[in-house]
Amino acid sequence: MPRSVNSVASRARRKKILKLTRGNFLARANVWTVAKNTYEKGLTYAYRDRKTKKRNFRALWIQRINAAARQHGMNYSEFMGKIAKNNIGLNRKVLADLAMNSPQAFEAIINSVK
Repeated sequence: MPRSVNSVASRARRKKILKLTRGNFLARANVWTVAKNTYEKGLTYAYRDRKTKKRNFRALWIQRINAAARQHGMNYSEFMGKIAKNNIGLNRKVLADLAMNSPQAFEAIINSVK
């Protein structure tokens, strides 16, 4: 009995990966083994950088809050300590947004914790 291979499924699997790597440079787009490695590596980068993105945004928010707090004579550490002590339920994302887009509201928060 001859060996049976499912070439339709194999070709479909390869086409799916090659379609996902379209737009890459040279062999990374059209050579199966290289494209497969490129695709898998891209998935690992995507997973890693979803975590890194959160880290980077938190760092950005902290810098913005620190800069705004220093304009009112208080550093970031003191400000966040007083925010926690006074049970003000605003997170860093919201505080950074207020510091950037509505300085009067941020100043009101600063005055309430002083």
